[in-house]
Amino acid sequence: MVKKRRRHSAACKFRIALEALEGSKTIGQLYSEHETHPKMIQAWKRQLLEGGPSVFAGNSERKQREQEAQEAELYEQMAAARPLRIGRLKMELEWLKKSCPLRFVRDGVWLIASRRP
Repeated sequence: MVKKRRRHSAACKFRIALEALEGSKTIGQLYSEHETHPKMIQAWKRQLLEGGPSVFAGNSERKQREQEAQEAELYEQMAAARPLRIGRLKMELEWLKKSCPLRFVRDGVWLIASRRP
């Protein structure tokens, strides 16, 4: 029977790597205590030395931060373009009112204007 692969959280990886970094326990002791392969513990220790706890943040957290930044940028672009869009829509409406054979009548009903003299 094949064991299902375990996934460790960023906090768990950080804690194990910190214990390995302190040197109070050997890698073998950490392996038996946390049931994590020694190569993984050594890799986490190296990553901790290089980048700190943010290294273990998952891609989902990074993607979420990137998506929030992208959404904020898009909202800013939309806010800047809104007055231009409103002006353009007003101009189009005026043009349609002048050139279209339809005429606006009370109660929001459009009627076809007669073209007969």
